[in-house]
Amino acid sequence: MSDSVMITLANRQGQSFDVDAGQPLLHTLEAMGVSLPYGCRYGGCISCAAKLISGSVDQSNGVALNRRQIRDGYILLCVALPYSDCTLEIGVESHDRLYRNPFQSPLSPDELKPDIARSFFSWEDSGEPR
Repeated sequence: MSDSVMITLANRQGQSFDVDAGQPLLHTLEAMGVSLPYGCRYGGCISCAAKLISGSVDQSNGVALNRRQIRDGYILLCVALPYSDCTLEIGVESHDRLYRNPFQSPLSPDELKPDIARSFFSWEDSGEPR
């Protein structure tokens, strides 16, 4: 049996749940009756993104978040496995800094996933796709 951790939902009146550390947060929170947005359930979209206020998770199976989103503390609930007690902001109201208007301020190379940045900037320099 896996260890359990306490998950607190900061923007849901501080509701707390004791959950299995070996299960994705989306699955365990839904089992506790928490209604959450989701799409793919495998880390390929950002519908289930949440803001990690404190604690730590393993989300190595998620691919949809860019470096800026990860640096800003976003996680994908469908693949995030909690390592410790965590405090989260969940739901669409936590997405205030998740999206960026590319016309207002374009992404810089350090905000892109390494393989995308390599491909994009290689193409930009040579005028040809890599």
